[in-house]
Amino acid sequence: MTRPNTPVSIRLLDREYTVGCEPDERDNLLAAAKLLDGKMREVRGSNRMAALDRVAVLAALNLAHELQQQRSDDDRVGRELSRTLTELNRRLDGLFDDSAG
Repeated sequence: MTRPNTPVSIRLLDREYTVGCEPDERDNLLAAAKLLDGKMREVRGSNRMAALDRVAVLAALNLAHELQQQRSDDDRVGRELSRTLTELNRRLDGLFDDSAG
């Protein structure tokens, strides 16, 4: 059985929006809204007349780019860790082979 969505008010560039989310996701939603609001304010800068839709799209693109970069970095670290573990296992196997003989 799914839980009913609870309305949550968020503010983006001083405009209020109400969205529904599950109660246990409320804190994450508010944190995401705060992150998006900050990114939108960064994109808008001192240009208070910038169109809201343009600011929102550019902020979303910036966040998507940061997410993609983080995923690429995570993949690289994962590959390095895998290589390191493979090498350590090979060395351990060599040590056990040497001590058995």
